[in-house]
Formats: sequence, C-alpha cells, structure tokens
Amino acid sequence: MADLYEVLEVSRDATQDDIKRAYRRLAREHHPDANLDDPHAEARFKELASAYEVLSDPDKRAKYDRFGTTDGFDMGDPFGGGGLGDIFDAFFGGGGAGFGGGRSRGPSGPPRGPDLEVTAMLDFRSAVFGTQTDVTVRTALACDDCGATGAAPGTTAAQCPDCMGTGEVRTVRQTVLGQIVSAAVCRRCSGAGHTIESPCPTCHGEGRVVLDRTYTVDVPAGVDDGSLLKLSGRGAAGPRGGPSGDLFVKLRVREDERFHRDGDDLVHEIKISMAQGALGAHLELATLDGNEDLVIPKGTQTGREFHLRGRGVPKLNRRGRGDLVVVVTVETPKKVTPDEEELLRKFAELRGEDVAPADEGFFSKIRTAFS
Repeated sequence: MADLYEVLEVSRDATQDDIKRAYRRLAREHHPDANLDDPHAEARFKELASAYEVLSDPDKRAKYDRFGTTDGFDMGDPFGGGGLGDIFDAFFGGGGAGFGGGRSRGPSGPPRGPDLEVTAMLDFRSAVFGTQTDVTVRTALACDDCGATGAAPGTTAAQCPDCMGTGEVRTVRQTVLGQIVSAAVCRRCSGAGHTIESPCPTCHGEGRVVLDRTYTVDVPAGVDDGSLLKLSGRGAAGPRGGPSGDLFVKLRVREDERFHRDGDDLVHEIKISMAQGALGAHLELATLDGNEDLVIPKGTQTGREFHLRGRGVPKLNRRGRGDLVVVVTVETPKKVTPDEEELLRKFAELRGEDVAPADEGFFSKIRTAFS
C-alpha cells in the first residue's frame, strides 16, 4: 500500500493545515470531472480521499504513524471525517450544490428585478457644463396594497411544500465516489421559499405593479453623446419583495451649429476675409463662456489654429478643461464691384502678380476651348 504521506505529497511532520491545503490542491488537480480523458483519475481521486480521511483525523493518524497500516480502520466511506466538506470547498467555495449531504444555504429569496434603460436628450451646452434632466420610464414598482408580499391584505405567504422553505430542491444520486447532491431553484416558489395561497388582487400575487415613474437625473459636466449613467436600484422591482434592478440612462446630445467636440476640446471654425487675413484683425468671438477677444495676426492663412486654453469641455471625473480650438478659413470674394476689381488689379500689379485680363471675352474663349 502506498505511503499516505506520499499520496498527499506532504512530510510526516506536516501540520493539519498543511495536510488540508495539500488535499485541496491535489483534489482539484485529479478530480475526474477535470480529467475526462484520464482513465486513472477516479482511482487517484479516491486514493487521495482515503489518505486524507486517515491523516486528517488525529487518532487515525496516530495509529497509522505507529503501525504503518490502515488495517482496522473503517474505510468504507472515503469521504468520512470531514473530507467531503473540504473537497466541496475546494471546488465550490462552500456554497450552492455539492457532494454528499452538503450544507443547506437557506432560502435563496425572491429574485432581483431586471435592469432597465431609457434615453435622455440633452442640448450641447448642458452636456458640456452638466445639468439635471427628468426621465420617465415604465417600470415595475412594489405593490403598496400588499407591501410587496404578493399576499392579499390580511393573509400571509405559506411555506413552499416542495422545498420546505429552502428555495431550492435537492436530488441525491449514488456514485462510486459516494452520494452526490445537486440543487436547483424550486420551480413552485421560484426560490422564494414560500407560496401565495390568496394572491393580492392588485398585483395578482406578483408583489409589484407596472407604472410610469419619473426620475431626476444629475448629469455631470463633460458627458458626450452615447454616455451611460447608472441609477442603482431604480430599475424594475423584483417579484414579491425582491430587490430592484438598476436603471441605465443613455445620453444623446444634440449637435451645435458652431461647435463640435474633439475629445475634451471644442472646435469652432470661423471665416475671415482676404483683407483680414493679410492685414490682421481684432475680432470678438462668441464662446460657451461668453465673448472673447481673438487677435488675427497679419498674414494668417487658411487652416491656422488658435487655442483658447481652458475654454473647452470639462474633463469628466477629472479636474480641468480642454481647449477651444478656432480654425480659420480665409475667404476669397466670389464677386467684386468695378471699384474693388480696380483696387485688386492695382494690388496685383504692385506685387508683380499675373492676373486674368479684364476682358470678359477672355473667359468665354477659355470655356469654349474646353467645352
């Protein structure tokens, strides 16, 4: 027979904690369900359980250390002496269904209500600086007439006869490893542990009614189109007093005529005349914070950017703000008066630039040649 200490891979002076840790580790590693392709996994697993059954019991361990054999020990149940609970803990953390006569966890309680989602529309400025907005959602709310119990006034819920109030139904089957218990939510009471003999006429035993409810939502500064806000516990109520789900508010932001977002920056495009671009200008610029002075230097070209620091979008959940980026487009006039044309020709002449002649027939000839 193999040495039990070698089976559990521990030394002979190992503490009870050492033995327990080794057993849990090896049980996870060699469990048959985790080694479906290994025909020897089940035998190895039973060997581990038998070794632990002896070494985890101080009296049995003392006899084994003295005589070096398990003869005379009751080894009929390889999961005796607490081994079953340890392997259950090793795989399932001590909760839910498990092996041989596992622990009762009590009623699971009524289920949680579902999460809900609603959309809220915001104007651009409100999204940038934050606001409060109301949202209305059709949702399940606790029934006031029965106090969310689902039972008619003056009556109470009865213990579920199928699960006896535990909220779950267990089935036991015998295997080579011993008894294996599986648990499932009770179908009759849906895990509540009780049934309603006289349903509330208002909610028909559900413990909740469907109504429209309006909530005021605090929208933080800096949200963007598509942002999602969570209102914990504002979703639909669970049946028969079950906890409520969450309400998610999806934000849609209307576009602005002047500004568009680039991350935390605001971008604003302005048009200036050819003369303003060449000679410079001092402009008054309307921003979300009010009017600002914008100095256009001489020789400004199309595409030049001017950054107004800290005039952009507040950084969501952080300090500071982005910039307002002003992008300039220098416009060329499409039509000019005779006086303006004369001045422009004089300007071109002074700069030595070739321009089209004043004769209108010149452009007609060009169009005819390419037609």
